[in-house]
Amino acid sequence: MFIAGAHRHHSVPLAPSPSNPLAKSVLFILLALACLAPFTEPWMALLAGITIALVGLTAFAAPSKKASKLLIQCAVVLLGFSVELSAIGRGGLMGLAFAVGTIVLTLVVGFSLGTLLSTPIKLSALLSSGTAICGGSAIAATGPAIRASDTHMAVALACIFVLNGIALILFPPIGHALALTQEQFGAWAAVAIHDVSSVVGASKAYGDIALQEATIIKLTRALWIVPVALGLSVAVPWLERRAAAKTGEPVAPVKLSLSSILPWFIAAFVAAAAVRTFVPAVALPRFEWWGDSLLSIADVLKAVAKRLMTLALFFIGAGLSRQAIAAVGWRPFAQAIVMWVVISVVALFVVRSTVTGRITTSAQDRPQPSTGVLPHSEADFFLPAEP
Repeated sequence: MFIAGAHRHHSVPLAPSPSNPLAKSVLFILLALACLAPFTEPWMALLAGITIALVGLTAFAAPSKKASKLLIQCAVVLLGFSVELSAIGRGGLMGLAFAVGTIVLTLVVGFSLGTLLSTPIKLSALLSSGTAICGGSAIAATGPAIRASDTHMAVALACIFVLNGIALILFPPIGHALALTQEQFGAWAAVAIHDVSSVVGASKAYGDIALQEATIIKLTRALWIVPVALGLSVAVPWLERRAAAKTGEPVAPVKLSLSSILPWFIAAFVAAAAVRTFVPAVALPRFEWWGDSLLSIADVLKAVAKRLMTLALFFIGAGLSRQAIAAVGWRPFAQAIVMWVVISVVALFVVRSTVTGRITTSAQDRPQPSTGVLPHSEADFFLPAEP
């Protein structure tokens, strides 16, 4: 009797629950470790993170938030070792026109919707830059340039993260339903999906060629962070002064710093690509993988990058909350959705009209490790479409 009573009063519940910190921590660590396994797809990691967040089982919230950003940035740098520097420079006139056209279209639609929905100007700028270029990275870079508040940053990032999750799940089946080739899907995903991590996740689910194409196009577009942030640093104060003239409220001047709008990982990606270009040994097959094929240093680093991306998506999903979703409100979220739909439809039309390629259906069609086949830049897709 005494033993049973003691057991009843001193036993510790093993099932994870919001009131059981130890079990929450153990569950979180196990799921994070599972994200490093080769069989874990990016969408699985994101869904797992969102699920435990909504049921109140998130642990290590602050470290996870910092880790997710660092993991994504490190993964981008590692992917640079798989890209030759010459591929980044093949912009061409058509590629430049497509990049500028889609970015300008997104900014115009974004600010127009912001005016219609009475969204704060700085929040509209963050949502527009994130949709036009590379999601959270663009928002993080643009925010300091326009002196956006923490609230505006959080709302913009919440919108982008939700749409990233939707795109990660919906884009691959849509691509298959429309019979897009891997080249077409990679180009479409790179333009229409916000964050690099979600672009990589969606294109990875579609195929190896799609992943290669999407990665280089998205990272090339990410270089537009600098001119767009510079432009917004001038446009936003002007728009605010114009709006303040009606109310008589003063607007503080903006001090622009190049270091605040140029992400370090973009420069590091270019440096990694330079190593890949000028150090041929990086691409030489030398590691045996299960006796089936030889992998180069670049192949190994790319595999590591994929795992880091998957883990980062889990952390991002786990960072959401009911409060964060509620704080978004319907107006900025509606603005983000409409911008996303417009750029997705326009990009899909252009890609299907101009991008060549074929659907890969067998192992023979897939790129083999260390063959020297390079991803393309945005300009490489503007060729007459095959009948």
